[in-house]
Amino acid sequence: MDNPEIIWQPSNEIKESSNLSRFIELVNQKYLKSIKKEYHDIWNWSVNNVESFWSLIWDFSEIKGNKGTRISKNLARMPGARFFPDATLNYAENLLRAADKSMAIEEFREDGFSNTLTRTELESKVLKMAGWMKSEGVKKGDRVCAYMPNCSETIITMLATSALGAIFSSCSSDFGVEGVIDRFEQIEPKIMIAANGYLYNGKVIDRSEDIKTISKRLPSLEHILVVEYISSTKDIVEFQNFNIVFQSDILEKYVICEFNDPLYIVFSSGTTGKPKCITHSIGGVLIQHAKEHLLHINLSEKQKMFYFTTCGWMMWNWLVGSLFCKSSIVLYEGSPFYPNPEHLWKIAEKSEVNIFGTSAKYIDALSKSSIVPKKQFQLLNLVTICSTGSPLSPDSYDYILKNIKSDVQIASISGGTDLLSCFVLSNPLSPVTKGEIQCRALGMDVDIFNEVGKSLVNKEGELVCKTPFPSMPIKFWNDQNDFKYKEAYFEKFLGIWCHGDWAKITERGTIVIYGRSDATLNPGGVRIGTAEIYNTVEKLDEIVECLVIAQNWNKDVRIVLFLKLKSDFRLTQQLEEKVVNQIKTNLTPRHVPAKLIAVPDIPRTRSGKITELAVRDIVHGKEIKNKEALANPEALFHFANIPALGKD
Repeated sequence: MDNPEIIWQPSNEIKESSNLSRFIELVNQKYLKSIKKEYHDIWNWSVNNVESFWSLIWDFSEIKGNKGTRISKNLARMPGARFFPDATLNYAENLLRAADKSMAIEEFREDGFSNTLTRTELESKVLKMAGWMKSEGVKKGDRVCAYMPNCSETIITMLATSALGAIFSSCSSDFGVEGVIDRFEQIEPKIMIAANGYLYNGKVIDRSEDIKTISKRLPSLEHILVVEYISSTKDIVEFQNFNIVFQSDILEKYVICEFNDPLYIVFSSGTTGKPKCITHSIGGVLIQHAKEHLLHINLSEKQKMFYFTTCGWMMWNWLVGSLFCKSSIVLYEGSPFYPNPEHLWKIAEKSEVNIFGTSAKYIDALSKSSIVPKKQFQLLNLVTICSTGSPLSPDSYDYILKNIKSDVQIASISGGTDLLSCFVLSNPLSPVTKGEIQCRALGMDVDIFNEVGKSLVNKEGELVCKTPFPSMPIKFWNDQNDFKYKEAYFEKFLGIWCHGDWAKITERGTIVIYGRSDATLNPGGVRIGTAEIYNTVEKLDEIVECLVIAQNWNKDVRIVLFLKLKSDFRLTQQLEEKVVNQIKTNLTPRHVPAKLIAVPDIPRTRSGKITELAVRDIVHGKEIKNKEALANPEALFHFANIPALGKD
């Protein structure tokens, strides 16, 4: 933005009391520096003193374990670097530290059910389940998977798995059978925990038969535990009930692991083939999340963090990681708009949530409703609203401040499953500028490159990270010679992580993300970010949502804009002219689409992101091989063989 609009400023009290200010004081004391309590100064130090920075994060966050003598190995190699190569620790032991009667988990679901677990109760359940797993032969390196809703049993399973040094992986209950098989068959799990069903938008979905089908197609499974999440009508007595784990011996000693041993296997969206099995390390996840929650989000002991997510999205892993800060987490399972659009804010008020996290699409959908949460709810404890999943539009910033809370910090954050953390996010020292992400993450040497690898300022280009960081994947599971891993991040720029986001870093150090770089539009050689069009068009009252692609046309490409309209509107010539006018006025004539086409639905991944690539492929007659990766695969049918698109 040429004239940045500052919408939030941290008070002197927030700055001085923040974890980041305390960290800067520690840097100055330990390394005899005089770094000011200004974000850009501490970021510069962090990326120019990589070993010192990550070593001090370990000390500051009080990670429980043996740090070892070396902070890194092969630091100049990317990929190939390893952090804390001699360190040992256990992930569950770190998250369960300080077990007391304070709250660990509050869980809610759309039918009104709620439950709580103190830190002591959580630790007890985890150790009992780990004891059962150990008695059934689960050992370090084995895989345990969950086909589960977002509930406490999923977290208990994950922590019990990591207590033994085993590897955890999950799919949410809304995945169909083929989507689960595509993921879990690649990693050959020994144990699966599965809910017999789940709730969504007032409906009860039974998964009993699906569990039977999955069990027959995963020959590696030795045990299946079933959580009776719904009142099932199907017979699943052939499997063990989850509650048996609480009749077993307690695990007496955490299995000590190496820093770079695997903790999680998470999956790419899989819209272009079988999902990639991205394997993350114990220490990399722990230290990265500790840094982000403590220094960036400014999370403190006994605060409450809520994130609307499922256990099939990396924000679940991020949310659970905040238990390390001795804070508590709030879970929700179900539709965010059931039984009414204000449901999540009712929970936020009841639980006195401090950090409320959601997706940009949720904020956008809320803004199109008549809901004004601040008129209905006392959100006195709310200090931060986090948003991720897609770029947060400037209008959404306005909506939050006007309708939710006027003095809340808006933390737009972005990273991904690939690093299980963030490249760009918030901090407690800098102002928030409307439509922009506050800062690059500490210890992450993020930059913007042009096509030939030249650094850009205030110009759009590829978002890259120029030096290694602890939460880089240690590998892709079953990826011989790291071929897919290197292809995914290091093919474009040698020795540089290329993330695949089309973005800009301003002269002030803030960031704007315009969408995925593989989905950017390039008519006449001019690259256009898709988010620019979405932010502009979706301001119109008639539009629910839109999706834009570049269609091959006459040895170039042309822009095609698909519009999902509100139910009482049709795409008339008058509305087409209104959309075109909106784009011309707010963007440029180059952004104006060659075709506008109304569709009844927009396809999206299970984490809520619209999928331009799948639509682009189907428009060009390519087969979509993995429709199970989509939350609403039936939406793709509307894009095939559209007469108005013709042929190149």
